[in-house]
Amino acid sequence: MSVASGSFAQSATTSQQTGAEEAEASKKGETYLSPIVAKGGREADPYAKPGPSSVVSTDQIELQAGQETDDLLRSVPGTSTANNPQNPGVAVNIRGFEGSGRVNMMIDGVRQNFRFTGHEAQGFAYVDPAFLSEIDLTRGALTGGGGGALAGSVNFQTYDIEDLIQDGKNYGGQAVATYGSNGAGWSESLLGAYRFNDVFSVLGGISKSDPGNYDNGDGIEVPFTEEDLLSGLLKAEITPDKDHAFKFSAMSYDNDFFANSYFQNVRNQTVSANYAYTPDNELIDFRANAYWNRLRMKYDTNLLGAGVAAGRRITDTGTGFDISNTSTFDLGEVAVRSNYGVEYFQDDYDVINSTASPSGGVNGSGKNATTGIFNSTTFTYGIVDLTAGLRYDHFNIDGTGSVSAGNPLGMPAGAYSVDESDGRLNPSVTLAVNATDWLQPYATYAETSRAPTVNEIFVGGSHPGGFQMFFPNPFLQPEISKGWEIGANINLDDFIATGDSFRLKANYFHNRVDNYITAALANGGMQIFFVNNPGISTVQGFELQAAYDAGYVFGDLAYTHTESDLPSQVNGFGVQSFLPDDIVSATLGARFLEEQRLTVGTRIYAVSNAFIGEENAGASGSATVPGYGLVDLFANYKFENGLELTGSVTNVFDKTYTPASSTIAGSTVDTGRGRTFLVTAKAKF
Repeated sequence: MSVASGSFAQSATTSQQTGAEEAEASKKGETYLSPIVAKGGREADPYAKPGPSSVVSTDQIELQAGQETDDLLRSVPGTSTANNPQNPGVAVNIRGFEGSGRVNMMIDGVRQNFRFTGHEAQGFAYVDPAFLSEIDLTRGALTGGGGGALAGSVNFQTYDIEDLIQDGKNYGGQAVATYGSNGAGWSESLLGAYRFNDVFSVLGGISKSDPGNYDNGDGIEVPFTEEDLLSGLLKAEITPDKDHAFKFSAMSYDNDFFANSYFQNVRNQTVSANYAYTPDNELIDFRANAYWNRLRMKYDTNLLGAGVAAGRRITDTGTGFDISNTSTFDLGEVAVRSNYGVEYFQDDYDVINSTASPSGGVNGSGKNATTGIFNSTTFTYGIVDLTAGLRYDHFNIDGTGSVSAGNPLGMPAGAYSVDESDGRLNPSVTLAVNATDWLQPYATYAETSRAPTVNEIFVGGSHPGGFQMFFPNPFLQPEISKGWEIGANINLDDFIATGDSFRLKANYFHNRVDNYITAALANGGMQIFFVNNPGISTVQGFELQAAYDAGYVFGDLAYTHTESDLPSQVNGFGVQSFLPDDIVSATLGARFLEEQRLTVGTRIYAVSNAFIGEENAGASGSATVPGYGLVDLFANYKFENGLELTGSVTNVFDKTYTPASSTIAGSTVDTGRGRTFLVTAKAKF
């Protein structure tokens, strides 16, 4: 559940460089000890960007092979997930904001806007961890692409051709097999790439895993945590000359599992195309991207072979594109770097709620679209960087539905239609001072907004079984966040011993949120609908990450403290999203033998008690769930022939716990995985 190890690369930046210049100066393929590196981590110094952007590196992913993607994300400060061990989807929580697009989740830059109402998080990304090469995260405001989010973004990046082809060869690949105890079972993947010539290259991959049910720390089986996943990946690159580059990608994800009381299948299919024009001209660095994504969730039957929700189909078809350019130039003694562009994305939700009642309620059909125009410009004068950002987002939501009489919003009974649109201008500004070659303090003010979603506006009908009624709310207004942040980066080489590295990033944030949307209960909880909560809600906190690497010994630390007075979300109509007040993740390790081929270490992950909301207290009457602490062990050995063996023991002391922000419906046992042994063999060719 915590941070994996890697190695520091030396910074190529100077005190005069902006974050963008640093990206160009750093070497491609660097790896880092800490999970917190600047967005675009393949090209950027981890602790040089004045803002809370992050990367979970390839090294960290590989050292946690066989574990869940949730475990990787929960090691990043300010970041967690809505955990349901029965549902393999990932629902990212940043600073206590989760669901309905508050966090923009992407796979290789393709937005994952699947929405769902029903004892689950309000949105999922479905990605095979076997294909992950790194995970890029941004906490807070998004000035460039990725608009419409309130609290940040996460981009799950899959392997590219250059990740596999190295050392001057025209081919490369890897075969990976993992076996784990405690129900983890076997998982296998094969990735290969071939460069035909200087113009054309291809990559292909396949992955299979079918873990079974696992036991918690008490030795009690956590039911229906098995799945059956088959995934495929295909990429191609065409580079006719040094100025032009085309990339094409296709992915398929197909998983069978049991969640929310039903056997389900989720199929996620993605096609994308990217173009880059990068001539030897400081005014032109042009990028264009387009994509199509379809995710279909299908319900089969419940355990009795029937069920009122059997036959449910939710299909989200998303399309989008973005176009941007970056220009650099000088205005006297001021260096200017400006990134500007436009993006558009649309999602079409087609819902059949059940075989028995295809046009019934709960999840509604509809369309939403967002158009964004953005600019982010950095002015550098001496040791000072001033970055001004401006983003305009315009959204449109349309669809139809039917509402019953006596609804709490006073809508007339019968059919209704919605065709709403609105827009907002969101500014941001960051002042960073490169005070020395090792110290960079900064301060940021930013505003963001999030439009209401189709599933919030068009929810309706009756709960399966008929004991609760849901109602649409076409009057919902966008959420708006206004916040500021102060922080500092510290980069020290030769800190304690010659050749070592020490890095530290710390920041304090304070956000005020207006029109925050949650479910409301009326008539004794028998009537449920989404509403804008009155007043201003405040979320504030402190985030810190530090890392030290002397080659033979390394360690890192991540700490988060969060204070939130956001309105509580009713579990079952979404998920409560409060983070534990305090979260600590740490790694300590050492490297041995010739060329440090052997790496051994330990990870810890600990959280304090967490508030879940008075309405979620349940039979215990407590609105607080207990904290817990976990210890893992890991070891990795690299052979000269390209073979790697990785072994780990998770939850060494077999602790009994339930992960923070858990959402498994009707669970009567602690759902945290008990002690598990994992062994991975990886062969590179």
